[in-house]
Amino acid sequence: MYEKILIVDDEKGIVSFIKDALSDENYEILTAYNGDEAISKISLNPDLILLDIMMPGKNGYEVCKIIRDIFSGPIIFLTAKQEESDKIKGLALGGDDYIVKPFSLKELKARVNAHLRRQQRIVSNFSKSKLRFGKLSVNLNSREVYYENTLIDMTRREFDIIEVLCLHPNQVFSKELLYERVCGYDAEGNSSSIAEHVKNIRSKLNSISPNANYIKTVWGIGYRWERCD
Repeated sequence: MYEKILIVDDEKGIVSFIKDALSDENYEILTAYNGDEAISKISLNPDLILLDIMMPGKNGYEVCKIIRDIFSGPIIFLTAKQEESDKIKGLALGGDDYIVKPFSLKELKARVNAHLRRQQRIVSNFSKSKLRFGKLSVNLNSREVYYENTLIDMTRREFDIIEVLCLHPNQVFSKELLYERVCGYDAEGNSSSIAEHVKNIRSKLNSISPNANYIKTVWGIGYRWERCD
């Protein structure tokens, strides 16, 4: 079964160019030429989305924000915008990567392949109730965290944060997005509490081992989970 890639760009020439290149790699290709069409194509279950930012109607940022709660696969932004602030905004909204136009097909293929391989590992982990990251294990059923054989006591909210992050390793989550995922859109309070929870999680992990630095700060954006040990 071939991986399915959704290409979203209002420039039909670019869509055709990318489609031909990725079809040669035996990917199944879906296409959309505006934000609304892209959102409707999510029901076709793409494995990865290549998403242009500057489009009429809903732009790529808006599309990413809308679909992120229902689409867990990689989202790679395609854009001519090169400013750091634009990259930070895209990553904070749930994007996984950022390719600046013009780009080489060799680079595009390499990044697509890398993200799909990573996604396969995530799906493989997700099928198990216990996730392992070096010496750390996270049991999704019992909601327990162990470092080697030591149980680390986590509050309900702390475990919620760990669960979201470790199920999407290397994906950057802003404090706002994390707050929405663990507390819900209608929760009272604000995202500033996330930083305090992360601080507590780190303190508990570091009390067991100074090498247990699984939650990394991405300055100006938020947090990501990465394998260590």
